[in-house]
Amino acid sequence: MIDWRAIDTVLLDMDGTLLDLHFDSHFWLEHLPRRYVELHRLDEATQEVLRARIIREKGTLNWYSLAYWSRELGVDIVALKREIQHLIGLRSDALDFLEWLKQAHPRVVLATNADRESLELKLPITGLENYLDAIVSSADLGVPKEAQEFWFALQEVEPFDPARTLFIDDNPEVLESAREYGIRHLLGIKQPDSTRPEKELEEFIALDRFAAILPETLPPEVRADKSPEGKEG
Repeated sequence: MIDWRAIDTVLLDMDGTLLDLHFDSHFWLEHLPRRYVELHRLDEATQEVLRARIIREKGTLNWYSLAYWSRELGVDIVALKREIQHLIGLRSDALDFLEWLKQAHPRVVLATNADRESLELKLPITGLENYLDAIVSSADLGVPKEAQEFWFALQEVEPFDPARTLFIDDNPEVLESAREYGIRHLLGIKQPDSTRPEKELEEFIALDRFAAILPETLPPEVRADKSPEGKEG
């Protein structure tokens, strides 16, 4: 259980944390390789070559950049994503969690490796913006969350106290980077992709559902703010 009285800022990953990773897994490993072969009239074996090529960029800004892959592969990645955008969706109780945070009033910041093109596709579909105080993309900072430089850059644009910050992410490499920076409260995700088996994180507590970290009531100071005596006339 998180002591919410000790939390001022909540940093949240998007894909695999708030959103089901199934859309991204299916797109990069199945849909894109298949459509790439179709569009360029290539041999089916090229699909596996492309998958390996994509995975080689893991952990870099290129891995997350739709513009990069559009240039490299000679296809419109955003248009191809729209072909399966019906797969974009929130994880099971993510909306309940966001609703609770909105009532509890910590500062809620989306800290994502998704670039702006990805955000422009997913935010209107999911409505995440309604629950966020700020959105920071690693593409804007020029360095991925896996690198220490990201956290220093984030601190410049969105100041936070690492000792009073909760960060939730499905990527263990990103969580390790956040821990090295000094963020005290760190949580992973057991099943980022609803169609794939759960995974255990050796170094971090992994959540099955967000409800596991929520108290039955709001923190006392928040309840006081919402009492009739605390309201302004």
